[in-house]
Amino acid sequence: MPIEKRKVLFVDDEPNVLQGLRRMLRSMRDQWDMSFAESGKDALDLLQTNNHDAIVSDMRMPGMDGAQLLLEVKSRHPQMVRIILSGQSEQEKILRSIGPTHRFLSKPCLPETLKQTLESACILHQTIQDPNLIRIISDLETLPSLSGIYEKVMAEMEDPSSSLEKIGKIISTDIGMTAKILHVANSAFYGQHHHVSNVEQAVMLLGMNTLRALVLHTQIFSTFDQKTVNNFSMDALWNHSITTASFARMIASEETKDQWIIEDSFASGLLHDVGELIFATNLPIKYDEALALARNEGLVRWEAEQRVLGTTHMEIGAHLLGLWGLPDSIIESLAFHHQPSRSGNQTFTPLTAVHIADSLDKDDQNETTINDHGQFDSVYLEQLGITKRIDQWCMA
Repeated sequence: MPIEKRKVLFVDDEPNVLQGLRRMLRSMRDQWDMSFAESGKDALDLLQTNNHDAIVSDMRMPGMDGAQLLLEVKSRHPQMVRIILSGQSEQEKILRSIGPTHRFLSKPCLPETLKQTLESACILHQTIQDPNLIRIISDLETLPSLSGIYEKVMAEMEDPSSSLEKIGKIISTDIGMTAKILHVANSAFYGQHHHVSNVEQAVMLLGMNTLRALVLHTQIFSTFDQKTVNNFSMDALWNHSITTASFARMIASEETKDQWIIEDSFASGLLHDVGELIFATNLPIKYDEALALARNEGLVRWEAEQRVLGTTHMEIGAHLLGLWGLPDSIIESLAFHHQPSRSGNQTFTPLTAVHIADSLDKDDQNETTINDHGQFDSVYLEQLGITKRIDQWCMA
């Protein structure tokens, strides 16, 4: 059977740029069905009659700029992957594009970078079968935070004497804030040639003016309403996530001197259950049903999620943060932390540290069954030759 092509729409008000994209992407004609528009209006008209998987837009265009266009696309076609490809560096326009944009790429962009970005984003949509779930994920601009941490950050942002270091430390303890700050900091607009997984570094990279604009004006943070899901506890999720992150960093620091792996292990541990937060925020009734099923039938949570929602917190969490362009090591940890053997990776990575740390958290009240050695992926750990060190970590 022929492979279905991905439909990608490119928008730029300069015909020469579009011609350049046609030439640059000629080798992708067998995989992509490409359309081109010279204005935001032309793009929206085209989308009225033709469904597309992704849109790649310039920022600066007359009439309707890239931020306005992607905001319209988000409203009318929320399932689409939305990417900004621009040489634009004006702070105001960048901040306006944060909400409706999944990925940010800077001109000039290497063909392989553009191809990889589009392919990885589109492939993510294939992992989720329910169109409603795809729309929910594509539509998300932020994730809610624990109210106490949110209030601390807001107070610090309003304080003229506050420091980036202090704000970074507070944000690094929150799941939703960490995810969004890493989304922004890993944007090509900030000139990064390597990924950022340390929140304090990300905050320093953005700077106080940008951070204040994001938090106070763009409002990239919000608080969680605990009333939405009876069987879900935001406090329990937070406690488990912090414990897992700390355990994962400790394990990684004992296994490697690679600072990237150590930092990615902490970030991955903090974010590994972000899919639960997505479910609780966007599908509270269905998720409450899944949690009740897990409790009543003695299932682990992800098995109940699969039965009720057709996917798991691992898949949906990896989907969103992959769409946001977070580092691959974090996405892998989210996707496979309960079943690391499925990753195909046979070396020590942040996934290894998170899997062990997650299973070691015996005081985790966010799970429906007690974590014990039976939850370890023993085949995976034996392949890595670290099974004997489990007891050592249990006593840490």
